[in-house]
Amino acid sequence: MKLNISTSVGHKLTSRHGVSEEDIRQCFANRNSRMLKDIRAKHDTQPPTMWFISETDFGRKLKVVFIQERDGSITIKTAYEPNSDEIRIYDKYGRDGSLEK
Repeated sequence: MKLNISTSVGHKLTSRHGVSEEDIRQCFANRNSRMLKDIRAKHDTQPPTMWFISETDFGRKLKVVFIQERDGSITIKTAYEPNSDEIRIYDKYGRDGSLEK
């Protein structure tokens, strides 16, 4: 899987969130639920901004936000430890097979 992480996003991931590219790769590999589309107007992109919550190999839960590019690569927008509202939303829409939120 080809991950695109800009310099500014990479800096924010490490300095602000303590998240590495390897953490993100582990979350993709360990994901066992669906990905959700971010439908908020300020996050409207083409292709759409998607997100999911998964764990690293060491059990750290992360919310990964990305764009699946037309060439199949993945552009990471951010990744961080989710808050309780994000976990609640993901538990409701990402795990039970409901329509994309």
